Formats: sequence, structure tokens, C-alpha cells
Amino acid sequence: MKILVLGIGNILFGDEGIGVHLSNLLKLNYTFKGKHNVDIVDGGTMAQHLIPLITQYDFVLILDSIDAKDAKIGDVYFFDFGAIPHQITWAGSAHEVEMLQTLRMIEMLGDLPSTKILGIKPFIIGENPTFELTEEIKQGAKLMESQAIAYLKSLEVQVERIANLDLQEIANFSYKGY
Repeated sequence: MKILVLGIGNILFGDEGIGVHLSNLLKLNYTFKGKHNVDIVDGGTMAQHLIPLITQYDFVLILDSIDAKDAKIGDVYFFDFGAIPHQITWAGSAHEVEMLQTLRMIEMLGDLPSTKILGIKPFIIGENPTFELTEEIKQGAKLMESQAIAYLKSLEVQVERIANLDLQEIANFSYKGY
């Protein structure tokens, strides 16, 4: 079985890049072993260009920023793509609607693997590039991290923590790629 953890977001705009930053945190702080193959990929803002990648997997976990009605900054949502909660609006960043459309296109083609979304409501994205994450996002990312690990373990992946790098430290250097 092949499992993809896909970080989505624009790292140049702070909280908007949380999916990429969190995927890098998982890649640097953990090892994943067992009978299943786990790949962690920085999907950036490529959306439709990710179709050939996504369709190669049995399970996909997408890490992203999302928006939801009445949500506060830092609120975390974890749901199956086939059962998107009614309060999720997918508005609030440059890439979310495009990623939603990409997943729907794959679904229409009949090639969508079992897909979970693990998202967090970001602070309003500004005009000035920054790698700084808000405190709400850093706190919410701890919950996202534990939920991602629990999900992978539920798929019988053996998870071992090998480092304890800080999310902000990782975000500061995400542009280098990990």
C-alpha cells in the first residue's frame, strides 16, 4: 500500500504555507516504517500538476490551510474528502479552490484514492511575504501533527520520532526544500 502525505500552500505568505511547513516537520522529525510505503511531498501551489502524483497512491493525507464558517484562527479540521463538512468554505487563500477542483477532477475520472484533509484556519494572508507563522497556527499545528501521526498509525504505519525540530525554525528555511 502506498501512502502520500501532501503539504499544500504558499510558503511566502506565513500561515498560508502551513501545509508545506508541517509536511517538512513530519519529514524531518519522524521516520515511517512497516509494510506500507509513506512518501511526504511538498505540493506547494501546484494543484492540477499534482494529478499524476496523487493518482499513484492508495491513501492521501492533504495538509493545508482551509476556511470554515465561524472558525477562529488556528481551528483544526480533519475530514474525509468524500464527506466535506458543510462549514468548510475553501475560501481564504490563493490555492484552496484550485486544490478542491483538482480533487474533484480526479474523482470524476474515477482515480481518486482514499483522501483525508487535515486543515487549519490561517490568519488573513497579507501582501508582504513572510516566513513567520502566527501563534495560533503554531499551536494548532501541534494538534495537526498529532492527528497526522494518529492517522498514519491507523493505517498500520510504524512511526518513530527521531528529532524535535521547531515548526517556526523549519518554516524559516522551507524555501530550501527538505
